This record gives sequence, C-alpha cells and structure tokens, in this order.
Amino acid sequence: MTAQSPQVVVDVRDLCSHYGDRQVLFDVNLQVHAGEILAIMGHSGCGKTTLFRHMLGLKTASSGQVSVLGRNLAGLNKTDLYALRQRIGVAFQNGALFSSLSVRENVELPLREHTSLDGNTIRIMTRMKLDFMRLTEFEHLMPAQLSGGMLKRAGLARAVIMDPQVLFFDEPSAGLDPVTSAELDQLILMLRKAMKMTIVIITHELQSVFAVADRIMVLDAGRPILIGTKEEVQASTDRRIVNMLNRRPPDEAFDADAYLEKLTRTRL
Repeated sequence: MTAQSPQVVVDVRDLCSHYGDRQVLFDVNLQVHAGEILAIMGHSGCGKTTLFRHMLGLKTASSGQVSVLGRNLAGLNKTDLYALRQRIGVAFQNGALFSSLSVRENVELPLREHTSLDGNTIRIMTRMKLDFMRLTEFEHLMPAQLSGGMLKRAGLARAVIMDPQVLFFDEPSAGLDPVTSAELDQLILMLRKAMKMTIVIITHELQSVFAVADRIMVLDAGRPILIGTKEEVQASTDRRIVNMLNRRPPDEAFDADAYLEKLTRTRL
C-alpha cells in the first residue's frame, strides 16, 4: 500500500507574469501542501511580491494558472473569489491596521463585516486571538501607540480571526530586532500547531526562514532556482544561493563596452 499524497493547498502551474512589456515571472511551478510552512525568498526584485499577488488573486496571469484550496483563481467570478478569500488569511508587512480603530476593533473587524455572529461571540473570539498573540492588555490602544512587533502581532491576529485554512504572511520579520523576530517565529510555529494551518511566507530574512520553514523556494530574476528543505538549500552549490546565504552581492562580470553602450543607447 502506497502512502497517501499530501493535500495540495496552493498549486502554481507554468505561471508567467508581465508588467506591461516586462516579464517578471517565468514558468513558475509550485505546490504548497496542507499543514506545511513554505517560505519564498530571494533578493529584492526577484518576483516574490508578484508571486504573492498572484496567489491572492490580486493579479492576472499572462499564462499558466494559480489554484488555491482547489479553486482556479482565473475561473472565479467576484462572488466566488470573495467567498474563497474568507478562507484565506493575509498578514501584511506593516500590519495594515486602520489607524482610527483600536487594536480590538481592528482584529474583530472581519467578523463584523463577513459574519452574522452576535456581539458577545465576536468579543470572545477576538479575546482568544488577542490572548494568543499576547495583546490582551493592549487591546484598547491605537495602532500609533504600538511598537513594531506589536503591530505585526495585531495584524496577524486580524489575519487569523476567521480561522483560515491558509495564511499568507508578507515579510514577517522585516524591521524587527532579533529578539522580537524570534518571538514572532515562535508564534508562527504555534499557529501552525494550534490551528493546523498552512502558511506561506514571503521573506528575505534567512534566520527566520531556517527557524520556521519546512520547505523553501528560492527565486532569482523571476525563475525558481531551488525548491527544497532548508538542508537542501544550505547544501546547494548554486552560486546565486551561495551568495544569498553568505550575504554577498551577485558576482557578475563587468563589461565596460557593454556598459558604455547601455549608457549611450537611445530609443527611437
């Protein structure tokens, strides 16, 4: 008897993407399995954010397809896409909290907007998520009164308030000190364990990736160059990955003639 294949939660097939005439993703293929934490990383401009937008249904593919929870995003009308997004949580890089609402009001907002739950149930569910994120005593504060780490945790609490099946987290450790970043890494692991959640992280922070990810996709110039475990990434001999792991810039050869031609070239 063969082992059952893991359920595919996010399925990216032959994805190509353009901004105008410029192609930014080239034949990207990726499967994210139920219950895993997958990190997508690479240098700035490699296509991480564009891939993130496609997985959220915010950008239309030039070719190929993206399916989330078994639904092809390109084939969904606005009503079906809206319903699917209620099963997905998104934690943005800077929290993306509403500045005019308190922490508690921000976290409970999705329940008030998308469910018919009574106020008491909403308060209980919100308190549970705030307690999980260690924010209960700060629930009456406004976003401007929070530290960077607290903003991240508040945004994460709002992202998971409706118990999504899959969570997308954009740059969870960006702008945080090492201790606060490590605390957030532990929260991500606890979320996966407590809520059986599939998590996709977009990041360039190596230490956090190696702390939480089950698998890693490394993008370079819009192309996947490796999808594997952290051990496989660390063992890679690909020069681009070695440079990334050792925080070295790309070691491209400098061609003076080509550079001069580039500077003097004019478009007719």
